[in-house]
Amino acid sequence: MLDQQRICAHVMADRYAAPGEATASQIYARVAHALAKAEAPERRTLIAQEFLRNMEMGAIGAGRIMANAGTSAHATMINCFVQPVGVGSPTLPFDSGLEQACTTLAMGGGVGYDFSALPPSSASAEAKAATPAVCSAIDRYDAACRSLSFQGSRRGAQMAVLSCNHPDILDFIRAKHGRNRWRTFNISVAITDAFLVAVQQDDAWPLVHPALPDERSISMGALKLSNGLWQYRREPARSLWATMAEEATHSSEPGFLYIDTINRANNLRAIETLRATNPCGEQPLPEYGCCVLGPINLTRLVNHSFGIGGEPEIDMEKLGKMVRTQVRMLDDVIELTRWPLPAQAKEAFSKRRIGVGITGLADMLAMLQLHYASEAGRLAARSVACCIRDNAYAASAELAAERAPFPLYRADDYLAAGAIGDFLPPDVVKAIKAHGLRNSHLVSFAPTGSVSLAFADGCSSGIEPAFDWVYRRQIQLPGAIAVDMTVENHAWRLWKQSHASDLPLPGYFQKSADIAPEDHLAMLAALQPYVDASISKTIPVPGDYRPERAQALFIQAWKMGLKGVTIFRPDRRLAAVINPSFRARPSARITQGCGTCG
Repeated sequence: MLDQQRICAHVMADRYAAPGEATASQIYARVAHALAKAEAPERRTLIAQEFLRNMEMGAIGAGRIMANAGTSAHATMINCFVQPVGVGSPTLPFDSGLEQACTTLAMGGGVGYDFSALPPSSASAEAKAATPAVCSAIDRYDAACRSLSFQGSRRGAQMAVLSCNHPDILDFIRAKHGRNRWRTFNISVAITDAFLVAVQQDDAWPLVHPALPDERSISMGALKLSNGLWQYRREPARSLWATMAEEATHSSEPGFLYIDTINRANNLRAIETLRATNPCGEQPLPEYGCCVLGPINLTRLVNHSFGIGGEPEIDMEKLGKMVRTQVRMLDDVIELTRWPLPAQAKEAFSKRRIGVGITGLADMLAMLQLHYASEAGRLAARSVACCIRDNAYAASAELAAERAPFPLYRADDYLAAGAIGDFLPPDVVKAIKAHGLRNSHLVSFAPTGSVSLAFADGCSSGIEPAFDWVYRRQIQLPGAIAVDMTVENHAWRLWKQSHASDLPLPGYFQKSADIAPEDHLAMLAALQPYVDASISKTIPVPGDYRPERAQALFIQAWKMGLKGVTIFRPDRRLAAVINPSFRARPSARITQGCGTCG
């Protein structure tokens, strides 16, 4: 048994413990008892015990669940949302959209938005009368979020997405360059297949919008197209692509969302269009969409760690059982949570999206004596992801038999040729045919930085490799005081406990910076086929990484069928929140500490 690290105790107390709680077991008991209230009265005690056992084994809820279930806090248990921005229409004026965003953020949800409907800065005064242009609108959303009051050290987190054909795309992707702008936002570009084909063919790329251009733009050649859009101008696709890659290399933003891939892979592609994601990118969602998340700590599933006492192995049977309980618990969250907006509740109840996730993947691989950057490591990771997907869908079919399918369930969305049913085991397909599914989506690999500290002894977060084995991290204490605390990696601690102190670490202990960008990408590609939502992961690149290499990496990610990718290049000019011998924070993006996904 490992002693609790000071930083783990602090994060648990600061972010997740209710008054009177001092241990993880007390938090688990509160959460289990609260969520079991969604069950039939005669089964609540039994189900609460099942939820509690599952959490004790390592299957927990994401941050908002652990903090808010069973408390009187005016907060939601949902981690991630996507909402429309007001576009000046009578249905949703701009100020109303901003007000809705603040309502969701204030209750603890992170929010993503597609700003593509907003007019360009070069639109006519009439077009901008009811709503500001894109970058000005994001300024207002950012300022509004920063003005909100949040509990503890958690802060609001937002994602701004803009289509690659919006006339303001260059201003958008350059907005953070060397500036302390949009501090509550990550930004991503929605990249289409057509744009990447234009890049490969060295074509001109039209930047279009329905808003009427101003007189200067018209005098410079803006023209009305037959589909009702205005073509403001044409840019060389390769030049635009190069600028995107340069900014991503310089500032770690924008991220890239392969939006056509996202929509093709969506279980509900016939009835919804996805244009944005939550702040960390693991959840592409429709307007007012949301998702309930819950990771499973994979380090708890390794038998004979490091080969001690036998051949190391993953307990797949145990994992499958944990996944099935996790699906039930997350489905219960939908019944019990507080909803910031009625439209979110309506959307959630019609589709019942949940996201079973993981944490500690890299630690698990080290405990199995496997390199993260190896085919054997990727095969082990795939086997875990496949087990999670198959058992999650099986559990959802069982819940559908008990509680009915989600209201918008249609068999063809899951069982027609090319749908997900083609990839599931025959017994799971049979269950879906018989009962349908309780949940439209079931798997999502989110970042888990805070819950991995609070409840998993500082294991590697999500699917990321360990940042370092021992490092110092900046933690915000009550009263806005920041202190540095030591973090020790969980797998490293286990290995040190069972080996001589002077024995060097084996080569299968791989830190994030020691892994080639292409191997980080390969792990994403290994897992994505089993994840019906998406995956939050940053690709670390060396300090001398060139934008030309970034362009090649982004094209490779698209060709591999990934839904999104973000790179991080260390830059000492960025504020550091992680300090080994200190390196700049692990991403200029806010995904590591936004508090919305974990």
